[in-house]
Amino acid sequence: MNETYLIDTHSHIYMIEKISVDEVLQNAISNGVKKIIVPSSCASDIDDVFELAQKYENVYCYLGIHPEEAKDWSGENKEKIKTLAASPKVVGIGEIGLDYYWDKSNIDLQKEIFIKQIELANELNLPLNIHDRDAHKDTFDILKEHNKNSAVIMHCFSGSPEFALECIKEGWYIALGGVVTFKNAKKMKDVAKIVPLEKLLLETDAPYLTPVPHRGEENQPAYVKFTAEEIAKLKGISFEETAQTTSANAEKILSI
Repeated sequence: MNETYLIDTHSHIYMIEKISVDEVLQNAISNGVKKIIVPSSCASDIDDVFELAQKYENVYCYLGIHPEEAKDWSGENKEKIKTLAASPKVVGIGEIGLDYYWDKSNIDLQKEIFIKQIELANELNLPLNIHDRDAHKDTFDILKEHNKNSAVIMHCFSGSPEFALECIKEGWYIALGGVVTFKNAKKMKDVAKIVPLEKLLLETDAPYLTPVPHRGEENQPAYVKFTAEEIAKLKGISFEETAQTTSANAEKILSI
């Protein structure tokens, strides 16, 4: 029988304030979370995230610049990421993408930097960890046009079941987090039901989007088990099957 463990494919563990990183990781291990991938968000935390992955055996990282920080992208950042990506602890480019929720004044810049980071991922043959908020069509269209060879993870998926299926047709993966446990999150529950388990990944997006029964608290990787339990219940399968398949998916895509 396969070993049952969980992988948190997107967790900002360095942003958790109430407990230390060491405590975060110990809690994760105690709750069956074997591996954690930490994304960078801005130019200033690329080095910190990389060093975190180097320090801890079960921590890996994505390197990239979040769409809200697109103005900070530079050739220097690109060269730094290319150099750091020689480490096996760098498993993708992320989190990158488009975010129209907060600010629509820089959409053209967001698109430009998104494309540049897709091209970088293609050059390095690394997966893409995609942030898409209120920008589904543009995100989809840009990925279709510009991504040549990188696996795609739709982080913290927030689209409709229909959009999820369009992504699946492209071979992309859907990552679900704590929102699926929220009582009124019908859309995300429907997404969990309709997406094949072989195309699902688990994440927390800690310290954000904490699942029930800890909603209102800081999120942490240990809580990814509640997302796994909810997806198993929605699909009518066992927790063990959910954990084993989503972990195998992550290990295949991210080469970890």
